[in-house]
Amino acid sequence: MTSFNLTATTASKISSALTKLRHQMGAPAVGMVLTLVVVSDEAGQYDAVRAATDAAREHPSRILVVIRRDAREADRLDAELRVGESSPGEVVILRLYGELTKHADSVLSPLLLTDTPVVVWWPADGPSAPAKDPIGHLATRRIVDARTAHDGAKVIRSRWEGYVPGDTDLAWTRLTPWRSLLAAAFDLPVGPVTGGVVEATAGHPSACLLASWLSDKLGTDIAVGESQGPGLTSVRLTLAKGGELSLVRGDARLATLSRPGQPDRNVALARRTESELLAEELRRLDPDEIYAGALKHLAGQ
Repeated sequence: MTSFNLTATTASKISSALTKLRHQMGAPAVGMVLTLVVVSDEAGQYDAVRAATDAAREHPSRILVVIRRDAREADRLDAELRVGESSPGEVVILRLYGELTKHADSVLSPLLLTDTPVVVWWPADGPSAPAKDPIGHLATRRIVDARTAHDGAKVIRSRWEGYVPGDTDLAWTRLTPWRSLLAAAFDLPVGPVTGGVVEATAGHPSACLLASWLSDKLGTDIAVGESQGPGLTSVRLTLAKGGELSLVRGDARLATLSRPGQPDRNVALARRTESELLAEELRRLDPDEIYAGALKHLAGQ
């Protein structure tokens, strides 16, 4: 990994430096498929850059990390450039001072790859209406994470108000294996579902989304219950023919799927890293209509 620092610089100088670094490495032409913008603070940037870089191994990207520093200082743009020898991606960490902290979108615009999608990710403290955010407005895909909020359940319930196609939340991405297993559980006829509960630690945003999705798809009310955790622990669905269909996770790796008349089955249901969640979202750049439907149902629309 080649690293280069620029102090009190401009976007045009950063672009020139990236080109120069690539030529020095003998790789002037790079097949990057998207621009990933990461909006972070100084404390969280290390973990965010690591997750984004890991995700970029599957999706070669120009990663632009925006860190707003002290707005009271003189206007200044500092940049740290990282170009990997074994990876086709690039990382540019931008530190903005003074009035530039209010105009990060203008700093970013010249650095976006042409004719490729732009994805913006807020690892924490994402806006309530991502598409209306100046940086979010640049993107075709906007990723936030309700789990980082003080009251994640409250935040996820309000997402529909500012939703625009292209928005998503990692609280929803975490549910992909849960939804897949539950959908597969209905491959064998079990009859109508009359009710149920999704159990998780208090205020868990993914539990609210999963209950909403199930309620919408099954046509019955699925409640949210509190458990000791960690995180999302179980789904229990009451069947009209009697008995219960349940998916219960007792640790971070395995869950038990139970259906009437069938032996219990252990299934893989591991907790995934942030980079794995991000990589999943980067695989699909079209609007997630199922997520939108779950949000709309959760909002009572």
